[in-house]
Amino acid sequence: MKGIIGKKVGMTSIFDPSGKQTACTIIEAGPCVVTQVRTKETDGYEALQLSFGDKNDKHSTLAEKNHFAKASTSPKKFSKEFRNTSLEKNIGETVTVDIFAEGDKVEVIGTTKGKGFQGVVKRHGFHGVGQQSHGQHDRQRAPGSLGNSSDASRVMKGMKMGGRMGSDRVKMKGLKVVKIFAEKNYILVSGSVPGHNGSIVLIQK
Repeated sequence: MKGIIGKKVGMTSIFDPSGKQTACTIIEAGPCVVTQVRTKETDGYEALQLSFGDKNDKHSTLAEKNHFAKASTSPKKFSKEFRNTSLEKNIGETVTVDIFAEGDKVEVIGTTKGKGFQGVVKRHGFHGVGQQSHGQHDRQRAPGSLGNSSDASRVMKGMKMGGRMGSDRVKMKGLKVVKIFAEKNYILVSGSVPGHNGSIVLIQK
């Protein structure tokens, strides 16, 4: 497995020579610095720690400064370990979008947009009561009955109700690498990617 940390830029669409349109997500992938190398002898498992995005020195702790100084780089905002990676890299080296090729199938992990507390119509797709009649008042978007009365005398677990929506970690599988702009560190993947523009995503193969 190989992976990289990136930032979602936005969405666009491209056309192939036959005229077929493909919706794509633009991701600024890397460059990432290898800031730690895990080995079975010292840590019990093998992994590469990649770091992405510069961080201001005054906002960094002394521990962070010392950690990134071992890789001869400035403090970074985001760090992530990629286990069982096929990349042969040493501490201080750089990982770029060149590890992928056009046509590769990748997985993209991100955090969905946070929606806050939402009702059942938006959260679960309930249709609501519909038209008002016979004195119904403000019931169009209400959840309705929650279950039995005297027999169970409680609401069963798993009942679809209002609650917090979004801010979930989601993995999109089977996305195709459509185009790579190595000079700008841009990678275009087919389809949509979870998260808002500017959010951090993980791309792995």
